[in-house]
Parts: sequence; C-alpha cells; structure tokens
Amino acid sequence: MNELNLDGMALAPGVVETIVSIAANEVEGVASVGPAATSSLRAMFTTRPATQGIEIAVGEDDRLNVSVRVDVYYGYALPDLAAKLREAIADAVASQVGAQVGTVDVFIDGIQFAG
Repeated sequence: MNELNLDGMALAPGVVETIVSIAANEVEGVASVGPAATSSLRAMFTTRPATQGIEIAVGEDDRLNVSVRVDVYYGYALPDLAAKLREAIADAVASQVGAQVGTVDVFIDGIQFAG
C-alpha cells in the first residue's frame, strides 16, 4: 500500500498494517499474524509487531479492505474467532485512524498447539 491520505492526514505505509497486527494479536486464540516462522524470528530482532501477512487496499468507496493471515490455537471455534478478529480490526482502524473498514478477510493458515 502506498501512502494513505485521509482528511488532510498522510499515513506512511505500514502504519495501518501495524494497527491491524496489534489488534489481531490481542484477540484471544490468535497464535501469530503472518507466517509463524517469520513472526517468531522477527520477534527476536525487533519490538515492532510483524506486518507480513496483512494487506490493505482502498476501495472505490474510500473504505479500507483488510486481508489478514493468522495462525490460531487449537480448541477455538474458527468462525467465532474470525468474527472477533473482524470486529477488533475494524474497531481499531476506525478509532485510531478514523477510516471506515469495508471488509476484513481472515485467512487461517494454521493451527498451533499450546506448549
């Protein structure tokens, strides 16, 4: 995503993705955002949340369309978890960026078992 302009405010690439990543990681049952191996490796070298696995596009109606790839923990009802992810991401983007979210597509790439 290139720079996002909203009501006279410009957001650098990665800002919305970071907000989405934090919101997704706060949902109970989410193990990681993006590829699990990449998330673990990145965590060793940086304190910033991983934004790989997140895509943002601006629709024709100026709403943001979000796509997020996650690994989840075993034992959670996947439809319920996806609904919670959609709500958390839409709420975080609306409150922190002031942009309306059109869609949030959730892709569950894997299941992890708690260790």
